[in-house]
Amino acid sequence: MFRRLGVSLLVLQVVIVLMTTCTAGLLAAKLQSDRIREAYKDRMLSVAESVAKLPTVVAAFDSPDPAATIQPLAELLRKASSVTYVVVTDRQGVRYAHPDPKRIGERVSTDPSTALSGEVFVGTETGTLGTSLRAKVPVRAADGRIIGMASVGILESQLSADLAEDLPELIVWLAAAALVGVLGAALVTQLVRRRTFRLEPAEIAQLLETRDAMLHGIREGVVAVDDQEKLALVNDEAMRLLGLTADPSGLRAADVLDDGLLDLARSVDDVADRLVLAGERVLVANRMTAKTHGRAVGVVLTLRDRTELHDALRELDGQRTVTEVLRAQAHEFSNHLHVIGGLLDLDRRADAVTYIERVGGAGSITADIIDGANADPALAALLLAKSSTAHERGIELRLDPDSAVDIRAGDDALTVLGNLVDNAVDAVEMGGIVRVLVRASDHGVRMVVDDDGPGVAESQRGRIFDLGVSSKDVEGAHGRGIGLALVSRVVTRRSGRVAITDSELGGASFDVWLPETGNR
Repeated sequence: MFRRLGVSLLVLQVVIVLMTTCTAGLLAAKLQSDRIREAYKDRMLSVAESVAKLPTVVAAFDSPDPAATIQPLAELLRKASSVTYVVVTDRQGVRYAHPDPKRIGERVSTDPSTALSGEVFVGTETGTLGTSLRAKVPVRAADGRIIGMASVGILESQLSADLAEDLPELIVWLAAAALVGVLGAALVTQLVRRRTFRLEPAEIAQLLETRDAMLHGIREGVVAVDDQEKLALVNDEAMRLLGLTADPSGLRAADVLDDGLLDLARSVDDVADRLVLAGERVLVANRMTAKTHGRAVGVVLTLRDRTELHDALRELDGQRTVTEVLRAQAHEFSNHLHVIGGLLDLDRRADAVTYIERVGGAGSITADIIDGANADPALAALLLAKSSTAHERGIELRLDPDSAVDIRAGDDALTVLGNLVDNAVDAVEMGGIVRVLVRASDHGVRMVVDDDGPGVAESQRGRIFDLGVSSKDVEGAHGRGIGLALVSRVVTRRSGRVAITDSELGGASFDVWLPETGNR
C-alpha cells in the first residue's frame, strides 16, 4: 500500500500508538468503573449494617407502628450517605421504610430470602426504583433472632454518571499520550531514514545483493573479523584458500583461522603483503582496520594465493644463480672449445671424445636415479629435474645407494623432498654436494637430504620451520623461509617426524619420516 519506507514506518507506528492508547483507555475506564463500584459496595454495606444495628430501629419492631420511627431515621441516613434508598422490612419482607412513603406497608419487589435467612447479599437487582447495586443485611433482635432486613442501594445510572465525571480527565491524559507517541514515531522514522541513508527497502536489498555478489565473485579471499573476534564475513575464495567446507560466519576467529592469520588479525597496525601459511598454502595477506563513523568495528583480511608464485620465485632465484654461474663459466667454456678444436685439428678424435666426456660432468646420475626410483616415475622425474638444475649451478646431486622405492611415494613425499633438495642446493656453493636418500615402502616414506654447506646452527634448529625463517639470506632472493614451513605442515598433518642433525658431508642433514595413511 505504502511504497516509501518513511511513510510506511510512520503509518505503522501511529496505528500502533493509537491502538495501544485506545486499549489502555478502555482498560483504565474498566478499572475506574470497578473502583467506583467497589467503593459504593463498601459504603452501602456499611450503611446497611449501621441501620440494622441501630437500637432505635431494633426497638421500633416491637412498637405498634414501626414505620413511624424507622422511616425518618432511614431517610436521614439515606441523605447523609448519598445513596438512592434505605429500605427496612419485617420478617415477611413488608416495608417499614422507603424513599417513596406510598410504598411503605407493601412487600418488597425483590427476593428478601437471602438476608432473612441470616446471610449478607451484595449485588445488582431491579426494583421499583430501577436497576441498582444494593446490599441486604439481616436485622436481629437482642436475643439474636432475625426480625427483619435492611436494604441499601444506589442506581446503576448513578454509577455511570460518576464514571462519566472521571472520563474527561482520563481522555485528556490519553490524548496527550497519543500525541507524544505520534511525535515519537515521527522522530524514530527520521532517525531510521538517516541510518539507512534514506534508501528504500528495494534499494537496500539490491545494495546487499550487489555487495554479496562482488565479495563472493572477486578472486581475492576476504575475511572480516568484528571487534568481538568473531568472523563476520568469509567469501567463497577465502573459504577455498582456508580449506573450509561450510560458512564459518559467527564462529570465533581463533577456532577457524591459523595462528599466522589470527596474529595478523589481532595486530594493532595495518599490514600489507605479509606471507602467511594457511594449512599448506602460501598466502599473501593484507590487514585493514574497518571503521564506522571514525570508530574501529573490526578488521578485514584480504588473501591471495601465492603457492604457485612461491615456486616460480624460487625457480627465478635458481635461474639467477645459473646465470651468474654461466657468466663465470663462459671463459672456461671457450677454453674447452679451443682444446676440442685443437685436438680435432691434430686428428686426435678419440682424445677429443674422451675430453668431452670428462668435462661434460653428467656422470651416471641419470641412470642412478632411474634405477633407485624405478617404482615411482614421478619421484624419478623430480630427482632428474633437480639433478639437472643442480648440475647447471655446478652442484653435484647424488642418490644414496641405499635408496629403495618399492611403491609410489605420493604427492606429500614429492612436496617434502622437492623443498628439502631446493634448500640444500641453495645452501651449498659451486662444486658442492647434495646427497638424497629415499626409502618408500608400505609402512611409509623416509627421506634424508644431506649437503656440505654451512649447516644449521643449534640456536636456529628450533625455529627453522617457522614461516619466514631462513638459514641463508641472499640479497634479491624471493620467498625465503617458506619451503621448510611447508615441510613442517605436511609432516604434522601426516603425524610424521622431522629431525635436523649435522651431516657427514659437513653441512646439515634433514631426516623426514612420513607414515603411511592410506591416502596417496
